[in-house]
Amino acid sequence: MVQLYEFYKKDVVEQLLKGGRYTNRMQVPKVEKVVLNMGVNANHDKDVINEAQQELATITGQKALVTKAKKSISNFKVREGMPVGAKVTLRGQRMYEFLERFFNAALPRIRDFRGMNPRGFDGRGSYTMGVKDQTIFPEVELDKIKHNLGMDVTIVTTANTDAEAKELLKLLGMPFSS
Repeated sequence: MVQLYEFYKKDVVEQLLKGGRYTNRMQVPKVEKVVLNMGVNANHDKDVINEAQQELATITGQKALVTKAKKSISNFKVREGMPVGAKVTLRGQRMYEFLERFFNAALPRIRDFRGMNPRGFDGRGSYTMGVKDQTIFPEVELDKIKHNLGMDVTIVTTANTDAEAKELLKLLGMPFSS
């Protein structure tokens, strides 16, 4: 079993119950899923999509899905159905493994890191952050990187408010700046 999940079940749930906001364990918010999304410009080099898929697969341990454009936008030279990125949705054990690596190994490797921006919440308990460089993940081999690809990481929780979600993520180990 994953250490972060065990920590959530034993310590985090108990701390949230002691806060007095919840009356039973089933009301306590939890992390539902984590979505990693890489948007790339594949107009010039078609290998960028494959590289984004392989990077996401290396980071998450799960095959990435190619996302395609829903509309044609002539200013961006994008046509409907053209590949524009890759994404992975993590749930269950893989999600907790990724979060553990993300909090403990990847975030401390960001240059000049002073904590996550607390304004990344959407109003419904989900948190989104941008990662400018995929090299912060220890699984990525620096020699094989051709393009510097950033990504968005979205953590979706079952919390009803941003305050509940922030408290949950803070207890799980996400470092927020003050």
